Amino acid sequence: MATTGKVKIGLIGSQFQADIHATSLRSMPHEAEIVAVASPTPGNAEKFAKHFGIARAYTNYREMLKDREIEMVSICAPNSLHAQMTKDIAAAGKHVMVEKPLAMTIAEGEEMIAVTKKAGVLLMYGEELLFTPKYLKVKEMADAGAFGKVHLVKQGEKHFGPHSDWFWDVNRSGGGAFMDLGCHGIAFCYWFLGRSPIKSVYCQMGTYVHSAKTKADDDCLCILEFENGAVGLIENSWAKRGGMDDKIEVFGEAGVSYANLHMGNALPTYSENGYGYAVEKAPTTKGWTYPVFEELWNYGTPQELNHFARCVRGRETLQSTGEDGLVVMHALYAGYASAGEGKKIAMPFSAPEAKRPIDLWLNGSAKR
Repeated sequence: MATTGKVKIGLIGSQFQADIHATSLRSMPHEAEIVAVASPTPGNAEKFAKHFGIARAYTNYREMLKDREIEMVSICAPNSLHAQMTKDIAAAGKHVMVEKPLAMTIAEGEEMIAVTKKAGVLLMYGEELLFTPKYLKVKEMADAGAFGKVHLVKQGEKHFGPHSDWFWDVNRSGGGAFMDLGCHGIAFCYWFLGRSPIKSVYCQMGTYVHSAKTKADDDCLCILEFENGAVGLIENSWAKRGGMDDKIEVFGEAGVSYANLHMGNALPTYSENGYGYAVEKAPTTKGWTYPVFEELWNYGTPQELNHFARCVRGRETLQSTGEDGLVVMHALYAGYASAGEGKKIAMPFSAPEAKRPIDLWLNGSAKR
């Protein structure tokens, strides 16, 4: 593989998250570029490639992996495909970037880590909250002692549901709002608190709005206890109307900080006619809305992908690893078990290998 120049990326996927990756890399073009895209739906890859000026398009990602120019592959595909794709990419000798959550099961995540290590390639876990400028500033202040000893970190992400239909299908997603959004909160609190081990997990969840679409949870409250004495409180919802809501709160013995990802970057706007786009998952642009600017930059995705490209070149040390993703998987399992049994779950938690996270809730005594 090359040791200099732009990292050549192959992208698996052509929908929402793939669009974010392509747009993000185009906004920071110095470290990496997408040279090929693969999508199984006839015509999608070609259309995507034409839109973003990508040289090659494939309907079979395994054919794309034969492309010798590609050094790194970004997986923007359903959760159920992450493990097999990672194994195939590693076998082709290419670095792997996988979107959250790491896998469908803990066993899959462990296998992904093992095969990439054996192949000598990086397994990069996509968690943009570690690169979000506003949240990074709060972390910087906390590390400088601004809040003294931090005892509570809150993170919430809420909207009215996912962008692709496969999220509603537990056979492809493995879980609901907690699996989709809770992985962000778990990863954020774990990172913010210096990767202190998680001591226990307690969750309450339900399907309050979307029971006609899914068996999965569409709203969840989660409490994490860390070995350093701090607590993480995570709020996730697919049942909140009005568009994306993402925020953090940090409380310490000497201070507090609040960060709302969107409102601090929004332009309060009133329109009777509506306009093109306001913010991710906003259903309308009529009436009062809060359009954001530089949305992807404020999310941190361009910085995340730029960091991963620099890691491929050995210029930076990987900040979000497969092992980090596996910590999140263990907490997700414990959370679904907690909601299923109606009690706090001590960590480490031994999850049944054959079960998806959602099954621990659906089949739990509290659910029944």
